[in-house]
Amino acid sequence: MKVLVLNCGSSSLKFQLVETDADAAAAGRDRALAKGLIENIGGPAIVKYETAGARPLSETEEILEHKIAVQKALALLSHADVGVLRDRSEIEAVGHRVVHGGERFKASVRIDDDVLSGIEACFDLAPLHNPPNVKGYRAARELLATVPHVAVFDTAFHQTMEPAAFLYGLPYVLYQRHGVRRYGFHGTSHRFVSRRLAELLGRSPADEGLRLITCHLGNGCSIAAIRGGRSVDTSMGFTPLEGLVMGSRSGDLDPAIVLYVMQKEELGHWEANALLNKHSGLIGVSGLSNDMRTLLEAEAAGNGRARLAIDVFCYRLKKYIAAYAGVLGGVDGLAFAGGIGENAAAVRERSLAGLDALGFCLDRGANEEARGRESEISPAGARTRVFVVPTNEELLIARDTYAIVSGLEAK
Repeated sequence: MKVLVLNCGSSSLKFQLVETDADAAAAGRDRALAKGLIENIGGPAIVKYETAGARPLSETEEILEHKIAVQKALALLSHADVGVLRDRSEIEAVGHRVVHGGERFKASVRIDDDVLSGIEACFDLAPLHNPPNVKGYRAARELLATVPHVAVFDTAFHQTMEPAAFLYGLPYVLYQRHGVRRYGFHGTSHRFVSRRLAELLGRSPADEGLRLITCHLGNGCSIAAIRGGRSVDTSMGFTPLEGLVMGSRSGDLDPAIVLYVMQKEELGHWEANALLNKHSGLIGVSGLSNDMRTLLEAEAAGNGRARLAIDVFCYRLKKYIAAYAGVLGGVDGLAFAGGIGENAAAVRERSLAGLDALGFCLDRGANEEARGRESEISPAGARTRVFVVPTNEELLIARDTYAIVSGLEAK
């Protein structure tokens, strides 16, 4: 089955055409036929597109709305020179990334009017993400009206957390009235990586005794504790702001700091929101960049603030790894994923340093060589095996879409 995967942001569209079925997914033979990114929708958009074995395409074009962006993606996929389809009728289903499913959506689901209303009911919980997700769906639904559309939720994987893990120490009535609780995000990545990690360990993901930690480290970062294939705890909370230090997000902090700084700096709500989400984290501490590659280069050149930012990042990650080892009562496997997790050997080493008593140790040579490819980086005989596992959220969305459309259980 050829599945079109769409990930719509407020001014962007990521798309990928994936060919998959049950046998291909089980054998890991499903594959992306083409992928692209359209940025700056609403003005002179930057369009990037590539297919296997072909030269990547990059161009600028006026694209004023999401419907036109989806039309552009379909035109590229079926283009006589760069396309991989004879025409759009070869697309058999569409999978949509939806950030927030609230407490209602605990798994991927085929979209109908009732499901759409449920997604829209989460607008208040994810005002920056769910509205453009729906906008992308409506555009695709109009252009591909005869094929099924499936929603795959970032929050769904973490709906297995117990109340002790997802409730805050706030008046319970705020949870009852407004849904104030920890939801967790990056669920598609944590689910994909944890299942692949289980395979690498020679275990079934559903094995109740299997204890895994997955670290999704990119510009946004989160970590999850997983037992028997179910999320037990995760670092992101009511919003993606909680937890680890990230590229430009603060992660955990004393909430009184926000009130104090708002008063001292005379900040309004939107300014405080921008401070925490766009001007904190790595870029806030370093004053230089939110890109770990840039910071590692600057540290090597003697930049003290860059080193401090990396140290803060790794220290926070180390604390979460140790905490989740305690939550799980031991760890069988840990995986690093995402742009930083897959490529920054120094971050992996510094985040696990000193955790030998918990079973974590690295083969330094293997760790240095593991850049952007799947590999084990723990030494032979290690109590906890550690891997680099490149994430592939689009592939998981395609697999879920195929399963839902075919009447199978999404895995």
